[in-house]
Amino acid sequence: MSRLVYSTDIGRRCPDCGHANTECSCKNTDNAAPSGDGIVRIRRETKGRKGKGVSIASGILLSTAELKTLGKELRQKLSTGGAIKDGELEFQGDHRLALKTLLEAKGYTVKLSGA
Repeated sequence: MSRLVYSTDIGRRCPDCGHANTECSCKNTDNAAPSGDGIVRIRRETKGRKGKGVSIASGILLSTAELKTLGKELRQKLSTGGAIKDGELEFQGDHRLALKTLLEAKGYTVKLSGA
């Protein structure tokens, strides 16, 4: 296989499959739901944040689009900011107990991890 990454015919190409970036099938894995045991784990983390604590909910088996929707809804209910990083929901501040009750109301199995 050639290592062609750009063509004047179709523009940029995927280095893995060789198709145009807009038609690439190997990078469209965002729609697939992640695998796991189905238990949502909520932890508090301060490492690398200059002492500021964040609550991280991991293990939610949703696609990226559904995760964004859930994250937005939870941020609004908690009245806080946050982000989605590496398939985990991150909320500013210590909201572990509130997150647990909100996610359990939605039908998730939730465990608090860490101290």
